[in-house]
Amino acid sequence: MPGLLSAMEGFCVIGIVIATGYVAARMRIGGPTAQMVLNRFSFFVSSPCLMFAILSKEKIFEIFHSSIVVAFFSAVLVGVVFLILNRLFFHMKAADATIGALNSLYLNSNNIGLPIATYILGNPALVAPILVMQQAVFTPIGLTVLDVTTKGKVSAKEILKQPLHQPLLIGSLLGIAVSAISAKVGFFVIPSCIYDPIDMIGDSAVPMILMAFGMSLHGTKPLQDKSNVPAVFTVAVLKNIVMPIIAFLLSYFVMGFRGATLYACVVLAALPTGQNVYNYAARYNVGLSFARDGILFSTLSSPIFIAIIAVLLG
Repeated sequence: MPGLLSAMEGFCVIGIVIATGYVAARMRIGGPTAQMVLNRFSFFVSSPCLMFAILSKEKIFEIFHSSIVVAFFSAVLVGVVFLILNRLFFHMKAADATIGALNSLYLNSNNIGLPIATYILGNPALVAPILVMQQAVFTPIGLTVLDVTTKGKVSAKEILKQPLHQPLLIGSLLGIAVSAISAKVGFFVIPSCIYDPIDMIGDSAVPMILMAFGMSLHGTKPLQDKSNVPAVFTVAVLKNIVMPIIAFLLSYFVMGFRGATLYACVVLAALPTGQNVYNYAARYNVGLSFARDGILFSTLSSPIFIAIIAVLLG
């Protein structure tokens, strides 16, 4: 129970930072472009530094823990379910449907995942496979689709070059490479005078994303676009209920996980949608209200379902 309470404190911290962004926008601190600046700086500078700082010091074998199989297939399945439901009921355009799929499958593995992995699961390294999976697989695919659907026809060459345009993936792959080299030589190969400023810049990523998200709430009302209401609640159900159920079934019956590993897979699957999805929506100026509402409602409902999972499996 103390671990559960500590995790809930993590949600409180996140809420305060989001509220700070909202207040800053309401008071017009930073001017009308503040939100855009925070989004772009986080996307191109801070977030890649954060990925590098986390993964470079993570043990290479922990990064590729077998639990990544559960995280991958549970995410893919809920993403596919959303796309099927969109085809049958919502009829969103391709770009908006891509945001919906990302809203359904993308986990908030940093600013919520890390405290939950630390305080409930007792091992912050458990989020490392999710970080790698999302940055190396889901993010490049999602952003490639957004490129194609918002910019028109894109050549095969441009699609193949897409990963080179993703700062988050580049930072992640460099971090994994340093982790592998450090494991080989037996010590951390990056001198502190280089690592420390990268780590310092990376520390700014989460606050900037959260404050930009809070700024986006000013002047708008949740569920203001009534046509998106069914899709928004579908996203919340897929993310916070369906995905943990799929993770449990895969962990228990397919992977044979039991005890702490089973518990960890299910809890991490119940994490809310990551604020990165709003960052991507803002980057391509598509599905902004849909992304914001999906993140908001999955974040509000996630602590309830994580608490239920903790009671049932903890």
